[in-house]
Amino acid sequence: MTDNPQVNETETTENAPRRRFTRRGFLKVLGIGVGGLAVGAVVGAPTVVREGRLAINQFFLNGAAPTPTGPESPMVWFEISPDNQATLYMPKVEMGQGIHTTLAQIAAEELELDWETVRVKTPDTASGFNPELVFTFGSTSTVALYQPTREIAATMRKMLMDEAAAQMSVSVDDLQAINSVISSKSDDSLSKTFGEIIADRAGEWVIPEEQVALKNNADFKYIGQPLKRVDFHEKLTGRAVYGYDAKAPNMLYGAIARPPRIGATLVSANVGTADQQPGVVDVVILDNFAGIVAEHRSQAYAALEFLELEWDGGTTINQQEILDIVTVQDEGGTLIQRAGNVDGNINNGTLFTAEYRTAMAVHAHLEPQGALVDVQDDQVVVEVATQHPGLTQTAIANALEIEPDTVHIIPTYIGGGFGRKLGADVGVEAAYLSRAVGRPVHVGWNRPEDMRYGQFRPPVHNVLKASIENGEVTTVEHQLASGDVFFFIGSEDGPSFFERVLGADPLAAFGSQLIYSFPHRQVIYHRTKIPVPTAFWRGLGTFPNTFAVETFIDELADATDMDPMDFRMKYLPEGELGQRSQAVLERIGELSDWFGDPVEGRGKGLALSYDRGTISALVMECSIENGAVRSHNAWCVADAGLVVNPDGAEAQVQGTIVMALSSVYHESINIENGMITNENFNTYPLIRMGDVPEITVEFIDSGDTPVGGMGEPVIGTIPAAVSNAIFALNGTRVRELPITL
Repeated sequence: MTDNPQVNETETTENAPRRRFTRRGFLKVLGIGVGGLAVGAVVGAPTVVREGRLAINQFFLNGAAPTPTGPESPMVWFEISPDNQATLYMPKVEMGQGIHTTLAQIAAEELELDWETVRVKTPDTASGFNPELVFTFGSTSTVALYQPTREIAATMRKMLMDEAAAQMSVSVDDLQAINSVISSKSDDSLSKTFGEIIADRAGEWVIPEEQVALKNNADFKYIGQPLKRVDFHEKLTGRAVYGYDAKAPNMLYGAIARPPRIGATLVSANVGTADQQPGVVDVVILDNFAGIVAEHRSQAYAALEFLELEWDGGTTINQQEILDIVTVQDEGGTLIQRAGNVDGNINNGTLFTAEYRTAMAVHAHLEPQGALVDVQDDQVVVEVATQHPGLTQTAIANALEIEPDTVHIIPTYIGGGFGRKLGADVGVEAAYLSRAVGRPVHVGWNRPEDMRYGQFRPPVHNVLKASIENGEVTTVEHQLASGDVFFFIGSEDGPSFFERVLGADPLAAFGSQLIYSFPHRQVIYHRTKIPVPTAFWRGLGTFPNTFAVETFIDELADATDMDPMDFRMKYLPEGELGQRSQAVLERIGELSDWFGDPVEGRGKGLALSYDRGTISALVMECSIENGAVRSHNAWCVADAGLVVNPDGAEAQVQGTIVMALSSVYHESINIENGMITNENFNTYPLIRMGDVPEITVEFIDSGDTPVGGMGEPVIGTIPAAVSNAIFALNGTRVRELPITL
């Protein structure tokens, strides 16, 4: 096996502190790894390559979140009007997860804002924020922005205090800021609102060079409280603008011709009679592109039928062929975790093996892709539902062959993303059509398009092996094969930098690491390419990989005649991670009455996860009725450190459980002759309200841990807990998703 170690050397993942993903840290690791990789590529040193890749992949897998660099001027982040209304420009996109409220709480805390005056907007690409910073992805928003937001808000507060002192002719030490008002401590008659102070300021603001002291946690009045969401008013009154809702004067609607097979190329296109159809304004034919512009969306779609198109190439792959490709091989793979010496010990005891498969899935978000683009003489204005304004800006600029800074991206609210709204395809399509007609054009995909022509959760195959000696698990090996998640890996021109350096897709490997303290353990990743576009899906690799690992842990508990809870407790690692995990397990045991008598006809299953700085444990209580699994109760306990908004965090966990259960019970993409056969929810069913269990969520804080992610880390525990509950109920092991009995 290419990257298989033969040395007895321990990699201490379980004791590694949670880290930020810093450029300096990355370059430091690259200094160790990439140089070695370059040498290995030249002199053929596989050990150097293996060790370099191991170090770099560990960096990616253990990094909590990228540390952003935002505008230094608080005036870019905050806008306070003379009437004392505060607009916060928070560099993350609101897609239902409540991040605007969370970030507003952090900012309002340090800035001492009156919460009733606060509203939040996502900055556009002309605002002064680097578009890369607005990238919303991977449950990293709060983790990455908690400290920077506090610091920039505290700086703004100091600037206001200094200015107030000058305007009131008092010492700054005599002033206090409370609820958007600065007043004198000694003279009640001296006070000014933030808005008045800013309005009366003459000249440029000076940003203090020194670090401003932050509040003590004990003094928080907003952070840690379940405050009402800042976006509710707009959404409840219908004023919120989503990508699908965007409108402009004189706008038109577009529809795009789609290939009959994934990857097929448009080799010939003629207008036919499409331009004669009702409402059609123009037919746009470019290289490998044909679209209709019409007065109404329905007219544009109807006219597509009258184009004369010839398609060539593309894949003819079928479902079984994909399964054959995405399969762990006997050789090869990239080592991404190691402790001890697996090869020297895996055959020393009784060998226990199990394999697991997770199907491809779509995102099934409420709002399909939507963008409004207006190509003007000197700029391109884009209103779009996107998780990554920078990526969309670059894609449109490249498509139109113009400079990126002439493309003005205005992010809208997003009606569900789960990773799919990272795609820039709809913006490029609308840009082509708008350029052709010289008017704003809106392209909004319909459900069959969204279902069949997007990017999908990749299929995953997990194989785990364990050696059991005298009732003790001594050695565990986890190998996984997956399609890509990190779509920057690879290209038509050959392997990308990340592919050459990492040898693995780190995002597809999330959830695969073994946190338990088995003396010998390793994880090997097999990157598999399939001719179907795969990318981000909620949780990344956490959903399929934690399903496999935590189901296997239950199987090992059964093989060693131990209760699943006791087994996990026995093999928890030492240090902070083990202590936090123990606290979470103890509480979930109490909350779910794990050791109590089970309800007749029901079984309980347990799963534990460590993902993006958050430790979570879940217990599912299930039964089997009329040949189908039914979930009755879901209990979840999570340690995400300081929880900024408990209501928002709880809603995230609830939504994660419902989405995961839908995928566990129902969701699977089918491919025949190179095309997705699922066209809508009649052939791609989702979970119904009557099948949603009672959900109980609790958060615990270990006290000295930073903020963790909450939107995705729980997702891997759900399939494993359901699988383990079924085994507890009737002794049947579930090793494939979606579940079929």
